[in-house]
Amino acid sequence: MIEIDLILEKLNVCYPDARCELDYKSPFQLLIATILSAQATDKSVNKLTGTLFQDYPDLDAFLELSEKELSEKIKEIGLYKSKSKSIYRLCRILKNDYNGKVPKTLKELTNLPGVGKKTASVVLSVAFGIPALAVDTHVFRVARRIGLTEMDTPDKVADDLMSKIEKNKWIRAHHLFIFHGRRTCKARKPDCENCIVNKECKKIGI
Repeated sequence: MIEIDLILEKLNVCYPDARCELDYKSPFQLLIATILSAQATDKSVNKLTGTLFQDYPDLDAFLELSEKELSEKIKEIGLYKSKSKSIYRLCRILKNDYNGKVPKTLKELTNLPGVGKKTASVVLSVAFGIPALAVDTHVFRVARRIGLTEMDTPDKVADDLMSKIEKNKWIRAHHLFIFHGRRTCKARKPDCENCIVNKECKKIGI
């Protein structure tokens, strides 16, 4: 526990600006952007949503799109066919079952089409400030490589990290691990020499 706190403190010094890098103006936009970000970069998603959200800024606007039209709008993003199908269904569920609002519980969010624990945790923590620790590929890699967890699936890693990190630090930890994974602890060529936590790191898998 003490080592994790030390690692988070060091990462916080290194990345004071760590935050969600998806562009959004509402919980609904963040939900859509996060679904689109699966197996895609935030940069590519932001490029797409810059136009998409300008033309279709809210749920009611999205409801005007047919599934085929939606698919055409997001076709430059990977897995666009399955994503358009999920988003099309999700929008109607939000309108019919949730009064057009994005729900604020993990259970309700993960019941929506195309929304797994990671996406739900991002929406809860970033849009609503509700403590959650989303585990994407960067968080998964960094936490395991440093030696903070030995769990072998994103959901298990999330549960393990949340059991070891104070609840009020979950959201911050998520952003710090992502920034570290993108800027220093990269998948193929981690910059171990210049890593701020290289003394604490177990360097697993390097």
